[in-house]
Amino acid sequence: EVAGAKRRQNLIDYREAALLSKKLVELDKNVPIAIDWNAARIGGFNRSRLEELFRDYGFRGLGDRLAAITEAATDSTSDQPDGHAVRAVTAWQTDYQIVDTPEALAVLVSQLEVQDQISIDTETTNISARHAEIVGYSFAWKPGLAFYIPVRGPAGDQVLDPVQVADALRPILENPAIAKVGQNLKYDMIVLRTIGIDLRGVVFDTMIADYLIDSGERTHNLDHLAQKYLGHETIKISEVIGSGKNQLRMDQAPVAKVGEYAAEDAEVPLRLMPLLEQRLSSDGLAELNKNIEVPLIDVLADLEYVGVSVDVNRLGELSAEYTARLQILKEEIEELAARPINIDSPKQLAELLFRELKLPVLKRTKTGPSTDASVLEELAPLHPLPAKIVEYRQYSKLLGTYIDALPEMVHPVTKRVHSSLNQVVAATGRLSSTNPNLQNIPIRTREGREIRSAFKAGEPGWLLLAADYSQVELRVLAHYSGDPRLLEAFANNEDIHQLVASQVNGVAMDEVSSDMRRGAKAVNFGIIYGQSPFGLAKGLGISKEEAAEFIEKYFATYPGVLDYLVDTLVTCRQQGYVKTLFDRRRAIQGIRPVPPGLRELKTGALRQLNVPERTAVNAVIQGTAADLIKLAMIRIHCRLREEQSPARMLLQIHDELLFETPPDAARGLALLVQQEMSTVAELDVPLKVDVKAGPNWAECEAW
Repeated sequence: EVAGAKRRQNLIDYREAALLSKKLVELDKNVPIAIDWNAARIGGFNRSRLEELFRDYGFRGLGDRLAAITEAATDSTSDQPDGHAVRAVTAWQTDYQIVDTPEALAVLVSQLEVQDQISIDTETTNISARHAEIVGYSFAWKPGLAFYIPVRGPAGDQVLDPVQVADALRPILENPAIAKVGQNLKYDMIVLRTIGIDLRGVVFDTMIADYLIDSGERTHNLDHLAQKYLGHETIKISEVIGSGKNQLRMDQAPVAKVGEYAAEDAEVPLRLMPLLEQRLSSDGLAELNKNIEVPLIDVLADLEYVGVSVDVNRLGELSAEYTARLQILKEEIEELAARPINIDSPKQLAELLFRELKLPVLKRTKTGPSTDASVLEELAPLHPLPAKIVEYRQYSKLLGTYIDALPEMVHPVTKRVHSSLNQVVAATGRLSSTNPNLQNIPIRTREGREIRSAFKAGEPGWLLLAADYSQVELRVLAHYSGDPRLLEAFANNEDIHQLVASQVNGVAMDEVSSDMRRGAKAVNFGIIYGQSPFGLAKGLGISKEEAAEFIEKYFATYPGVLDYLVDTLVTCRQQGYVKTLFDRRRAIQGIRPVPPGLRELKTGALRQLNVPERTAVNAVIQGTAADLIKLAMIRIHCRLREEQSPARMLLQIHDELLFETPPDAARGLALLVQQEMSTVAELDVPLKVDVKAGPNWAECEAW
């Protein structure tokens, strides 16, 4: 009865072992059990200590279950003194209605018009907002009651005319006096803008609120939030449209099923909002949410809606060049290997490098010796092959990620690429970019410049304008440290790396060598990321002792920076989190006691920071820099609208903003952007902004 000849033979040959294995895994049901079942019940426990324990060790799931157990009898409207517990909703009573006649739509519109606040959600055919068609709209204004308006559905199901519904809803959706709440409203904004509706009056997004409360959480989707805060199991999308190869588009699913799912998506945010508002307030995050994150939704929706133009012909030229270059590299690698090899196979590379060429194994993975970039770079001085492999991989990645991929991502109607800017991914507060990731294009390499040359203004004769914060993280560090020497250097607009090299090495500015400046630059940025002497030594190709000595000299020269590091670690250890200039929080556990003598730089006190400590030091600096550019984006976006400027903001790439503009408006745009970015906050050092313009991203020159 056993399939497979080999398996049958193994069972015959090892019959006794198989029977023994079977016996070992069987449970003996006749074992006498002498347990007091009442004693096995969950007894009393110190809830606050358990919550603290689970929080310290990152047991989020257990923390949620604990809260659900202890609050199981609590109604969703009962008091929640500590603001942290999950509310278990014992009676989830709902009235979800499908509005599928013109008469019912008129009644709903008349009800929506008189509301102070409504929750909104759209159901669509595509997760990409710029490619989606609206299937239906859902609304709610009080818990338990929600409405779904279908405008697309399978044959036989009653739906309303999409254009007539859009016209009926437009005055409500565009009325800023009617406050709008929901989950991931940026998506709905873009979808609505595609049909000519400008969603206005957004005041609260549950996804963003939860992200601010716990930026380290793995997900902030509505299913998770409903379970986390309400103890409610939502309808899963797979229950509506299925999954896998049998998955339907939303407009192919029965309207009745879609209606229940969509109505819940509008109603749940209303139940979540008061709980999240309470947490935001108690955690000191309400102002950050109100003044930065919520206004940013509209800005990001605009950027994604507009997109950026790419020169497909230029990308075609680069594709031919890179493909030819890859072929040459492949031939050179196989010549060095003295045989054909699959360069994309880590297993074959490991065999070649470590067994045949006898190069040292520097790092191992679960499957064998590592051939990652750091290993290959360290092996490069020993043999020419590793460097060739690194180069091959770089070209291959750029070809696959950008050069060949971007033309496929061009929207058929807009002829632009519409990247997603994600607001709730990076724990530091930074935005991330996906589909495609335009923040990872190399900046200083020739290849990176070649790819950037394919990004151009979307209108004939227009220019791209790039505005970049100069050394913003170092300026934030100077502000926090209050170190007089750093403050003076930035106030005088000095070359900070050259100055640090001069002061640490005790030489005149004009005597600073390129190696000295390179070392100072590495330390300047290394401080922000908590770099160890080992990391600095590896980066500069010097001994660990030399690196440690340089770091100690740096801290002796700029004691304010050391004070900032120590104060940050002490505060984080005491309160369990760090804060940015705008009160963004990041919870961090695992900070060790600061060793005695660290402030005085006593021998051995300057130890290597662990991961949580490096994270704490960096989170304040990088998070503040992220908040600065977000606030600048909001202010620039507002002014461009107020002044009815033809210029458009296209992208944010960490510390850089990219715009497109007619040539005659370029100077005015440059002044506007420079003014808003440099005055966005009052720091103890000036915020310097470099502005460049040109026909494409690579050829932008100082304005």
